[in-house]
Amino acid sequence: MRTLAAGALVLPLAGSVGVSDLLLAESDGPDDQEFLDELERASFEFFWNEADPFTGLVRDRAAAEGGDKSPTASIAATGFGLTALCIGHQRGYRSRSEITERAASTLDFLLNRAAHREGFFYHFLDLRTGQRSRRSEVSPVDTAILLCGVLTCRQYFDSGSINTQATQLYERIRWPWALNGGSTFALSWRPEYGFSRLRWNTYCESMMLYLLAMGAPQHPIPAECWRSIHRPWMEYDNYRFISGASPLFIHQFSHAWFDFRGQQDAYTDYFANSVLACEAHRRFCDQLSRKFPSYSGGVWGITASDSRRGYVAWGGPPLQGPIDGTIVPAAVAGSLPFVYRDAVSVLRLLRSRYGERIWKRYGFVDAFNPLVGWASSDMLGIDVGISLLMAENARSQFVWQTFMKNPEARLGMERAGFSPLKQAPLLYAANQPAALAVSASRKLVSTSKLLAGKS
Repeated sequence: MRTLAAGALVLPLAGSVGVSDLLLAESDGPDDQEFLDELERASFEFFWNEADPFTGLVRDRAAAEGGDKSPTASIAATGFGLTALCIGHQRGYRSRSEITERAASTLDFLLNRAAHREGFFYHFLDLRTGQRSRRSEVSPVDTAILLCGVLTCRQYFDSGSINTQATQLYERIRWPWALNGGSTFALSWRPEYGFSRLRWNTYCESMMLYLLAMGAPQHPIPAECWRSIHRPWMEYDNYRFISGASPLFIHQFSHAWFDFRGQQDAYTDYFANSVLACEAHRRFCDQLSRKFPSYSGGVWGITASDSRRGYVAWGGPPLQGPIDGTIVPAAVAGSLPFVYRDAVSVLRLLRSRYGERIWKRYGFVDAFNPLVGWASSDMLGIDVGISLLMAENARSQFVWQTFMKNPEARLGMERAGFSPLKQAPLLYAANQPAALAVSASRKLVSTSKLLAGKS
C-alpha cells in the first residue's frame, strides 16, 4: 500500500522564524465546518483530476499542484476515489451527472478491462490500459480497499448498471484462493514467484479484507479465519490497546467504511481501541517534543508517508521506524472521528501557521518537516483518501451510513461475532461527536434472509 518518496520542495521556514513561534500559536482560521469543507473539496479535486477520465483509475501519487503525468494508478487510491465520487455527488462538488457517469465508467472498466487474478487486482495498474504495472503484486488488502469503494457506489448511486457491475465485481472474487491453503490471507501473489510466505495474520488495516471475504455472496471464507488473526496488546504509558508494531493508519483504514461504533467481538471494541491508539500517539509525540520541537505545543501526526530521505517515516508507541520531526497531516485527519476536537485543532493550526508552504491545490502535502525546511512535493492517493473519508464521517457519518447498507458488510460482522456493547464505553466522550451518534443498544440486523432474497 505504501510507496517510497519521490520529489520534494524546500520550505522557506528554517532560519526565518523561530520554531516555537511557528508551533505554539493559536489557530486563527475559519470555523471547523468551513475548514473541513475546504479540506474535503481540495481532496475531492485530487480524485477528480488525477483519475483517467476514461478508465477512472486514480494515480498512486501526484504533484501537489496537479498536472502530473505519471502513468501509474493505485487500486487502493481508486477505491478511495470511488468513495470520493459519492461524497462529491452528495455535497455538489461537481455536476451530479458528470460524477455518476464517472462512477459508472470506472466500474465498467474494472469489471471488463482491468487486469486481475481470480477477481483480485494488482496493486499498481497502468492508468490508461488497466494492465499490470511495475511487476507489481496481486494484493488482497488493496483489492479490499477498492471493493469498499465499489460497494459504497452500489449503495449510493441510483443506477441499475452501477448496482449490477458492483455486484459482479464482488461475486467474481474467489476469496479462498488467496488463503493459499491457510487460515489467513497470503500477503500477495506474483506470477513470477507465486504466493508470498508472509501473511495478513496480525491485527492491522486488513480487518476490512476478512469481513468482506466472510460476508461474500460467492466463495466466502470461514469465520475461523477471523479467529486466526493474532491480536497483540500494546502497552504504552497508561494506555493498553490491540496493535502490532505498526503505524497509526492501521487503526484508521477499515474504520473509513466499516462502522464499528457500539459493537464488539470476542476480543475488543475496535472503535474504542482506535481512540486509545490515537491518544497514545498524541502522548508519544508530546514526549518526542523534547528532541523534536516540531511536535511541541500539542502538534502530532506521524504515520507511513513520504520522507525527505526517501524512506517511509512513520513511528508510534513505542519507538518504531525512523523519526526525524516529520509531520504527516493525514495521520491527524484520519483520526478525526476518534479525537475530533484535538485533531481538527491541530489541522487548523498547521494550516494557519504554514499556509501555502504546505497547503497546495489538493490540500495538505503528504508530509513536511519544519525543523529542516522540507515538504514533500507530492500527494499520495491513500493519504488524501483517508483524510477525505474520515473528515466526512466526523461531520455527517455519510460514508458509514452508506457503506453499511450493504447486507454483506453486516453479514461479515455477524459471522465474525460482533454484537452490541452492553454499555457505552467511557471513551465515547463529548469530544468525539461521531462516536456519540450511535446508540450502544443498537443491534446488528440479521442479514441472512436479506442476502437470500437479494437478486
